[in-house]
Amino acid sequence: MSKSFLFDFEFDSIRLSQAAEQILRWTKEDQHHCRYVVTPNVDHIVKLQTNKQLQAAYRHASMILADGWPLVWASRKFGRPLPERVAGSDLPAALFEHDLTKDRHTKPTQVFLLGAAPGIAAKASKNIQKKWGHIQVCGTYSPPLGFEKDPAENQKIIDRINLLSPDLLILGLGAPKQELWIKEHHQQLDVKVALCLGATIDFMAGHKSRAPRWMQKWGLEWTHRMLSEPKRLAKRYLYDAVQFPRILWREWRKTGRPV
Repeated sequence: MSKSFLFDFEFDSIRLSQAAEQILRWTKEDQHHCRYVVTPNVDHIVKLQTNKQLQAAYRHASMILADGWPLVWASRKFGRPLPERVAGSDLPAALFEHDLTKDRHTKPTQVFLLGAAPGIAAKASKNIQKKWGHIQVCGTYSPPLGFEKDPAENQKIIDRINLLSPDLLILGLGAPKQELWIKEHHQQLDVKVALCLGATIDFMAGHKSRAPRWMQKWGLEWTHRMLSEPKRLAKRYLYDAVQFPRILWREWRKTGRPV
């Protein structure tokens, strides 16, 4: 896979369909520990500037996909173009559509959903299996608040996942919690690939709605999300709007290319 070096990290310069194909290939390989995929947007890039643990999590990731049109735009301006935005929330559907286990003689792909509020992952599971009958959601779990600081709870989660040995683990814990958690525990997990996908479990459950396609196409999905959850997201987006231009300026000074 080709790479584009941006913001001190190597982004995978691939399209959504190519990412899905590669992840599915990984689920068919024998390996000693869980690979994991991160899908940064502008907010993640802002957090990466000061969070050393998050930086380490990114450097251990097997795939970094640009989930944000501003990142794709920046890549093109800096002469290291990414072919398209690869939204984390689009990734499960792409994987399920590409899945070779549509052949009834092949063992169904096993998926575990970790995250979201109680009951939400169960709804997502029903919707997945209704739409993609060849996918089997083998387990779901909504961890309690603060679980990441509780060794006993973390071991409970690891044991629950390993008992089922899924092909794919979808993490819906929010950033940077999901990235830090998988970096800490991926070597203990009997999982082929883990995907850090934020609110995707909520979207698959129908608990939250994604922006209309035209807003996604024009890079306005953040507007829809902010209007849907203003108390939680307005302050974050305002902070990112101030910090991201500064990050772009620093990147320009390093590369010497005009923005």
